[in-house]
Amino acid sequence: RRLGIEEKESFRWLEGADQAASVCAGAASVTMVADRESDIFELFALRPEGVELVVRAAHDRSLADGGTLFAALDDLPAAGEAELELAAKPGRKQRTARLEARFLPVSLARPDHGCRGNLPEGVAVHLVDIREIDPPPGEAGVHWRLVTTHAVTNEAEAWAAAGLYRRRWAIEQLFRTMKTQGFDIEGLRIEEPAPRNRLVTAALIAAVAIQQLVHARDGCCGPLRPLTDAFTPLDQPLIEACCTSLEGKTGRQKNPHPKGSLAYAAWVCARLGGWTGYYGKPGPIVMLEGWLQFQAMRKGLNLIQNHTQANE
Repeated sequence: RRLGIEEKESFRWLEGADQAASVCAGAASVTMVADRESDIFELFALRPEGVELVVRAAHDRSLADGGTLFAALDDLPAAGEAELELAAKPGRKQRTARLEARFLPVSLARPDHGCRGNLPEGVAVHLVDIREIDPPPGEAGVHWRLVTTHAVTNEAEAWAAAGLYRRRWAIEQLFRTMKTQGFDIEGLRIEEPAPRNRLVTAALIAAVAIQQLVHARDGCCGPLRPLTDAFTPLDQPLIEACCTSLEGKTGRQKNPHPKGSLAYAAWVCARLGGWTGYYGKPGPIVMLEGWLQFQAMRKGLNLIQNHTQANE
């Protein structure tokens, strides 16, 4: 607690906000979305101009009016209700959760320890509380306490802040694909910055393609995206050939998506990655395995085609 923020590992969150402000200077809006690890007073007090924050609260902070963050939210009446489809995960079945939203403008008081004296006594923010009504017995209900610099003056803006926070899951899935379970960039032993950065960038491009496949797998979120968002037009015949070999006789074993769509390609990659079509939904690691299988097939096909052309 006696260390200055610049001496702590958590200083990277402030550096990330500064980098976002610089790299995205031309954007109409920039919002940094972060989990509880970045609930740092300095992040709110020193945030760069043009960058908004949505941070999940980790600390029951003191407020400038003498109260505390958690108690202030608990005392509020619900502003509205909504439903959220919760996906299944180990220890939790899929369910529809009923949620209540609360919101409140407050001023966070500067902590007594670890903060520089030149920081303001308080920082104006908005609190958003999203909590589940009557979760199933034995299961922890959804409860997000969010601290945001976005203005939240009505129920719609409270749900919008929660919607921004939910986007963090896509970020986590991208990191999961980049790290140990996927491309394992943390295991790189390349000391030279230039080749290491090129390899990490290539892995990032591939990881984004995997995320595109995961997002497209259901084919139900708006207009269908074209296959060419993540593949080349020359890949389509091979994708269709793979699909023919993977489809079974039952309806659940048929690709339900139209040819030429990214959802069609996502179904193929999921099946190549080991998904049976019956249980659960294929996540990024299954998609990655299928995508790698497809890349190997494409490389083999290119070798055959090049060999054939050379002998003609």
